[in-house]
Amino acid sequence: MQHRKVGILVATCLVIGNTIGAGIFFMPVTLAPFGGISIIGWVVSAVGALCIAKVFGHLSQLSPISNGGIYTFTHVAMGDFFGFIAAWAYYISIWTTNATITVSLVGALSLFFPSISLNPLVSVSIGIVILWGLTWINCMGIKESGYVQVFTTILKLIPLFLISILGLFYSKTEHFIPFNRSIFTNFEAITITTTLTLYAFLGIESATIPSESIENPKKNIPLATLLGTLIVTFVYVFSTISIMGVIAPVDLEKSLSPFGDTAVVMWGETAKYLVGLGIVIATFGALNGWILVQGQIPYSLARDRLFPKFLSALNKKNTPQNALIFTSCVISLLLVMNYTKGLAEQFKFLILLSTTVVLIPYLLSVISYIILLAKQKHTLTKKKLYLSFLMGVGAFLYSFWAITGSDFVSIAWGGVLIASGIPIFFLMKRSI
Repeated sequence: MQHRKVGILVATCLVIGNTIGAGIFFMPVTLAPFGGISIIGWVVSAVGALCIAKVFGHLSQLSPISNGGIYTFTHVAMGDFFGFIAAWAYYISIWTTNATITVSLVGALSLFFPSISLNPLVSVSIGIVILWGLTWINCMGIKESGYVQVFTTILKLIPLFLISILGLFYSKTEHFIPFNRSIFTNFEAITITTTLTLYAFLGIESATIPSESIENPKKNIPLATLLGTLIVTFVYVFSTISIMGVIAPVDLEKSLSPFGDTAVVMWGETAKYLVGLGIVIATFGALNGWILVQGQIPYSLARDRLFPKFLSALNKKNTPQNALIFTSCVISLLLVMNYTKGLAEQFKFLILLSTTVVLIPYLLSVISYIILLAKQKHTLTKKKLYLSFLMGVGAFLYSFWAITGSDFVSIAWGGVLIASGIPIFFLMKRSI
């Protein structure tokens, strides 16, 4: 059966679409209590994200046929156990990420249907229906999912670029005074906001996950990863500056739709709904892209006999349908378990949990990168080897530092969830 492949456009849109989603909707509100100093957090996150993007891009060159991305890189460099831990932690982060995006999508829809946010049961029901609708689309094949990704990415970027650029002309400098509005020291505030904003960059590795479905992966994956990360960085940094400059800090903290409220100030009441529609499209596209990714990790593990065999099955479209369906069942359960909390409460907790958990596979990927560099050092010039090594060390230090910005509850839950995979690993190894 011929494997269906997509090109550089879909790969880049997968990076952009998976990264720009839930973070756009609530992040300015989450950062409002910190004030303008959160811009520094964005910049630090952007520099760290670019280092990580370069690492993933180079990893895809060192190991171009690597379906499963983070899992396969770690598996090749460090063996079954660490490969499994990286995959398990990343898989958990996908659960929480998709649950978060679903919560954000429902929140975005509440602008048009306010009663949604007032009834938790209605909220979770709508979220589950959307989740399973996109799961069905992804079961149809990567090309079909890719069409949705390109379409939604283009539509979401138009209003985001408009807010990011034109909002600067409506900004007021007094909204950035005091620069640090929190009770923390400047260093603590930067550390915390770096961890919070790092969540918004989760997904820059997305193009490495379905590598077998991407044409010329050795060239297209690094290019898509870097280009997508640069576009995302521009949107995040400048949109936050614009929103904080347009909306007073006290009002921003209470905003349910910061982009919409900014648009109202700039263009009038009608603009709020146009931007709101853009946010719905943004979260919808992000959820679509992450559902595409969610089947690849269990599929890759199952193919290496580290997960139940039925998850390695492919349907007629060469799609890991069983893995997609199984993962959506887990995410649905997570949504139901959290429906008693408000949308904002769910979002903040899931942000920190997703970020904390995903930093472990990021760290393991960077270590794998350094190991693979050492094994292939004879193929690189001395200068390129030195620069690549420094990039890896920078990505490692950044990822490790970001963990310190997570709260104790998120770290504890993350540790328990990651440790829960160890018995599964030994059970699977024993059955081989």
